[in-house]
Amino acid sequence: MAGTLIGKVAVVTGGGSGIGRSCALRLARDGAKVAVLDLNEGAAKDVAAEIAAATSTATEGGSAHSVGVGVDVADRASVEAALAEVRDQLGPIAILVNSAGKTGYHRFLDISLEKWTSILTVNLTGTFHCCQVAAPDMIEAGWGRIVNISSSSAHSGQPYMTHYVASKAGVIGFTKALALELGPAGITVNTIPPGFVDTPMLRHSEEKGRFGATVDEHAARTPVRRVGRPEDIAAACSFLVSEEAGYITGQIIGVNGGRNT
Repeated sequence: MAGTLIGKVAVVTGGGSGIGRSCALRLARDGAKVAVLDLNEGAAKDVAAEIAAATSTATEGGSAHSVGVGVDVADRASVEAALAEVRDQLGPIAILVNSAGKTGYHRFLDISLEKWTSILTVNLTGTFHCCQVAAPDMIEAGWGRIVNISSSSAHSGQPYMTHYVASKAGVIGFTKALALELGPAGITVNTIPPGFVDTPMLRHSEEKGRFGATVDEHAARTPVRRVGRPEDIAAACSFLVSEEAGYITGQIIGVNGGRNT
């Protein structure tokens, strides 16, 4: 869908690696001016530089096509400062992709309140922060797109990850409620719960012996006989933020190769 987002400013959190990185690159290819936000500011700037190298580095008006910004989505002040910088460098925000996330693997009885709160604050409260700070731009414009990355584990469950699963289930419920509230303002809100996607996070989990199987074994159990690629999620995201998806909101768009559990 190259060129369909020309003139739109897109913010992608967690854009320094994995799914977020692929979404940022794809939206840039679609013509958007992309702000890559990540806790790792260096990684965010690297992806922004990659976008600049793959596209024109400036619009006719002289504004940058991409910017990398460090952010801690769990910190409201950090989110406000990061999005203020985006507005200053790129303009009002039209598209928000919430891909920043944190995982954890602990026996339920060993989850401390600190561990529980840490996961919920990044995955759920962080999504809330970013949506609430970005939404006024969209409301003023009468047009906006929000895509929240959740997880297929919110449907299937996952042992030793009750804190993570709860946070992602919360993202799904939050998405549905927010879609109802922002719909009259011309803003769509949807969620993509990926299945097993080959990212650094997944490979780290494989190394630690989590999920009870290797990546190759998970691929064999998937109807399409492979695990997902970050680009698969980015393709779905590209459609959901497009003009053509304006009648789709409050939806759970699974990208999982046909495997829901």
